[in-house]
Order: sequence, then C-alpha cells, then structure tokens
Amino acid sequence: MMWTWAIAILVLMLDAATPLRAERLIVSVSNHRVTVTPNYAGEELVLFGSVEKDDKTPPARANYNLVVTVSGPRTDLVTWRKQRRFGIWINTESREFLQVPSYLAVFSNRPIDAIAPVDVQRRQQLGINNVLLTQRVGTDFADVVSTDPFRSSFVRLRKEHGLYREETSAVTFLTPTLFRTTIPLPAEVPIGTYNVEIELFADGAFITKTETAFDIVKVGFEQFVANAARNHGFVYGVMTAIMALLSGWAASIVFRRD
Repeated sequence: MMWTWAIAILVLMLDAATPLRAERLIVSVSNHRVTVTPNYAGEELVLFGSVEKDDKTPPARANYNLVVTVSGPRTDLVTWRKQRRFGIWINTESREFLQVPSYLAVFSNRPIDAIAPVDVQRRQQLGINNVLLTQRVGTDFADVVSTDPFRSSFVRLRKEHGLYREETSAVTFLTPTLFRTTIPLPAEVPIGTYNVEIELFADGAFITKTETAFDIVKVGFEQFVANAARNHGFVYGVMTAIMALLSGWAASIVFRRD
C-alpha cells in the first residue's frame, strides 16, 4: 500500500511539473556562412522562425514575446580610465573583461521590462545589462552592477563601434506565430562563430528557447595572412619586418633628392 501511494504521489508531481503549453521554436538564418573579403563593408542577416505547437497545446495566443541574443566569439578586453595629469590625458586605471562576447546584440519585440519581471530577466540574462560580463576586480573574478563606471564605459564604447546593440522593437510577428528580425554585422565584425539564442515568453513567463549559429570567415588573401599569423607566427613576424624594411628602402629611393 505504501508503495502504491508513493507511486501515485510521484505521478502527480510529474504531472504538476509538466508545462501546460508545449510550444517549440523553429528558426533559421538567411546565411550560415558570411565571407569577409577586402572590400567587405558589413552585412545584414535575416533570422526567421515560427512557434510550433503539439496537439495538446491550446490555440496560439496573441501575447507571445521573443528575445533574440546574438553573441560573437569570446575574448579578453581591457577598458582604461583616462585622467588629466600635468596638463595631458593619460591612462590611470584599467579593468580587464574576461572571455566576454566580442559582439553582442539583443533584439526583442517589446521592451525587456514589458516581457518579463526583473528576476526572470536576471535568470535568463535578458538584455545587455543582465548579460554576464566577467571582470577581474583586484583578486576577484565577477560581474558588477550595470551602473559601474568601467562596465558602462565598456558597453558604451562597444556600442559606438556597432559591436554591442540592444533594440526593443526589432522582432516583428508577421502572424501570431511567425516572426522575423535582422542581424546587422558592421564592417569591423570579428571573425568566428556566432551563437544565436531565441527565447519565447508569454504573460511574463519563460516558455521555451532554441539556438542556432552562423560563421564569419575570411577568404582570399586576408585568409592567407590570418592563417600565416596564427599558424606560423615567427615566420610571419620575420616576413613582416623584411617587408617593412624593403618598403622604407623603396620609399627612400623614390623620394630621394639628388
């Protein structure tokens, strides 16, 4: 009898833990491989998808919300604080950001505060202010509040170069279940793999998420130079020095005054 009651309670717990809605996201991007050539001036990808339901899911509601987060290759970056000393501006303090996204974009169909409460925003890292940016603070490794001077300056500088952005009306629902958004890639976009996370919300609650990705690669002579610098660093450095010397010698011959 005890085992029967235990099994019954377990079944009830599992039923209670099972979400009432069983939506899933189907997404794709217009190009999974972006090539960077010498005349590359930026590109814009299109992300499109739909909310799919199973037979047990009630009809689609009109209050779906989406948050799309695009993050580029992770790298270490340093932000400096300048101060005026002896009549000149010099770097005085710095903050190292460890393995943070080199490119970070957040797109949604509504303001983040209208999509989910603060605790859900923090848990799901919705919006740039909630994305974890690990920093070296003295001997500690942690993130800080979004109003921290170094963090806010870091984000501002990345935004000025088009590498960090947040747009709260960039996702468009074409129908109650079909959606699209664009992903702008600036000219100085880093090379590597970009992860795209799409999160679905309804009535302030997180429903489901899915992921996709695309690559940005160099081709042609730029790819040859990049591979040489990465795989044959010493030879690349020697050849660069020789080319610099030859260029200087050639310039001295051309512009020499007799």
